[in-house]
Amino acid sequence: MKPLAALHKTLLLLAALALAACQMAAPVAPAPAPAPGPQTPATTRADFAAVAQRMRPVATQICRERSPHLDCNFIVILDDRPGQPPNAFHSRDERGRPIIAFTEALIDDLRSHDEIALIFGHEAAHHIADHLPRIQREARTGALVGGIAAALLGADEGTAREIMNVTATVGARRYAKPFELEADRIGALIAARAGYDPLRGAELFRRIPDPGNQFLGTHPPNAERLREIERTVADIRAGRPI
Repeated sequence: MKPLAALHKTLLLLAALALAACQMAAPVAPAPAPAPGPQTPATTRADFAAVAQRMRPVATQICRERSPHLDCNFIVILDDRPGQPPNAFHSRDERGRPIIAFTEALIDDLRSHDEIALIFGHEAAHHIADHLPRIQREARTGALVGGIAAALLGADEGTAREIMNVTATVGARRYAKPFELEADRIGALIAARAGYDPLRGAELFRRIPDPGNQFLGTHPPNAERLREIERTVADIRAGRPI
């Protein structure tokens, strides 16, 4: 049956896409005209290297505490390819080793070691919470439901593929926002344990464009993320579990 054949192809594609980038920050909006007085300089490659060196062992330790079944040997990459937008993402290589990557453009847009640390912790948290396989499973389920519906409707192969793509997207994004907030929370813990200030790091959410609360959006509103980090810091200070 043609729709089911298309379903099989879609599931194979989704398995590959499950290792695609998970964006931490949208491209940073142009800065306003400089105000009188000294300006906070952008961070540099050296800043990134210093923070990564300090954050990596802490992220590894928390990964081993929370998810001992995972490979916690983080690989850290600075993506210096020209033309890449400000972005950070996590992925896994073919052996399951976690990868954390920052684009050089993002480093240029950040303003403190605390901001680098918070983003680093966020991306490490996606691995620790095992988000990639969970999103992959939801996408597969969505594609399966769409394929069955297309088959029942007698849709042609092209229409069936479109239906499966839509239902796969819905499935994959079903938990996207909760996963982002969970990563913010664990990421703030990692940053704090490494000696950084998550609240100061969260200042970046006052600068980047707000995604709002879009239907099927992948990121929560910036204000919600700020509140999540504030709650996490309050819990850390009170000795409550994160």
